[in-house]
Amino acid sequence: MEKDEMTETSRIATFGAGCFWGVEAAYRQLPGVLSTRVGYLGGTMVNPTYRDVCSGRTGHAEVVEVTYDPARLSYDDLLTVFWENHDPTTLNRQGPDVGEQYRSAIFYHDDEQKAAAIASKDERERSGKYRRPIVTEITPASTFFEAEDYHQQYLEKRGLASCHIG
Repeated sequence: MEKDEMTETSRIATFGAGCFWGVEAAYRQLPGVLSTRVGYLGGTMVNPTYRDVCSGRTGHAEVVEVTYDPARLSYDDLLTVFWENHDPTTLNRQGPDVGEQYRSAIFYHDDEQKAAAIASKDERERSGKYRRPIVTEITPASTFFEAEDYHQQYLEKRGLASCHIG
């Protein structure tokens, strides 16, 4: 579904959990996800490129913007996928990918998402699942800059199921 085809009932959620290729692939499989876009969010440069973001000078995270139907898929379900598909205890790193752009981040779009994200993080911290503290940032969504076309649905275009991080 293209952005201009979205209905009044769709919602947007944005997550940073390492390399955006694998994160996007995880979300695209969910019934109720209408579309995904990978891009950059949370930095200071306007219209950054992949090369800019990888330089470590823009402050952006690689993110996935998920447009979903809340009648079919809840924000809490999206949060579960977020937590299950990366290590939220590593600062600015996921597996071999190192840098601020790979940070663990939930970018909320309204107060309801903020409250759900905080509650979800608190629940996981209390669960005892992680040996180290969770470093995931929970911050308001700012301007989303769509990544270059070759990054969109990268794994799907290449017939791959996932990245090296599971």
